[in-house]
Amino acid sequence: MTTKIAPSPAQRTKGRNIIAIASGKGGVGKTWLAITLAHAITNKERKVLLFDGDLGLANLDIQLGLMPKQDLGSVVAGRLTLNQAVIPFPAGGFDIIAGRSGSGGLANVPPSRLQMLSEDLTLLAQAYDKIIIDLGAGVERTVRQLTSNVGIVIVVATDEPTSLTDAYAFIKVTHMERPNLDIRIVINAANSTREGERTYNTLLKACEGFLKISPPLLGVIRRDDKVREAIKSQTPLLTRYPNSEAAQDVENIAKFLIK
Repeated sequence: MTTKIAPSPAQRTKGRNIIAIASGKGGVGKTWLAITLAHAITNKERKVLLFDGDLGLANLDIQLGLMPKQDLGSVVAGRLTLNQAVIPFPAGGFDIIAGRSGSGGLANVPPSRLQMLSEDLTLLAQAYDKIIIDLGAGVERTVRQLTSNVGIVIVVATDEPTSLTDAYAFIKVTHMERPNLDIRIVINAANSTREGERTYNTLLKACEGFLKISPPLLGVIRRDDKVREAIKSQTPLLTRYPNSEAAQDVENIAKFLIK
C-alpha cells in the first residue's frame, strides 16, 4: 500500500486541485480516462477522490464492478452529506463518490442544489491532493455548473468529426462562461502519437481561428485493445495491464498534472 501525503496549503486553494474531465459527445473514453487517471495519480502517492458527475447516466460504478450502498442520488435527495457518500476503492487506492446509474432524475437537479453540491465538493477537496470529476457528455447546464469551481478542465476527443465538433462546442461555451479557465486537450484512441497530434491541431486551429484561444495538448492516448479488455472485466487498466501502451500514456499525463 502506498503512503498518502497530506495535501499542501497550496493545494487547498479553492478549486485548484479539482480536475474535471469533459467531452462534447459520449463514447470517447471519458469515464475510462477519469478512472485510469485517478489510479495513476494515486500510484504517485497522492490522495485522490473520483467523483461521478455524470448526473443521470452514471457508470463509474459499473466500469469498476461496484454496487455502492450510498451514492450521489442520496446526497441530492438530502439523505446524506457529500462526505458521507464517499466510499473507498481499495483495488485502486482512491476514494469514489458514485452516481446513480440510469436515474434520469439526477439530470434535472435544481440550479441552487447543483451550486450547493459544487461548493460542498470544493470544501471536500481540502482533504485530498486531487479530485477528478467525470462530467456528463455535452454542454447542458448540469455539466457546466459542476465546472464552476474547478481548476482544470480536460476535454477528451477522438479523430471522429462529430467528436471534434462537439469538443469545440464544449470549449466555446465553457470559455464564454469562464474565460480564464485552464482548458487542456487529450486525444484518445489515436492510431499513433503523431496522428493524435494531427487531430489535436485540427481542434486547435478551430479554437484559435474562432475563439482566439490555444488550449494546450495534455497528451495523446494510443488505441489499445487492452483498454476494451479491462473495461469488459470491470478492472482498472493499471491493475490488469499496467505495462500497456494506453497505461503508459495516462501515466505520462498524470506526471504532468502533479508537477
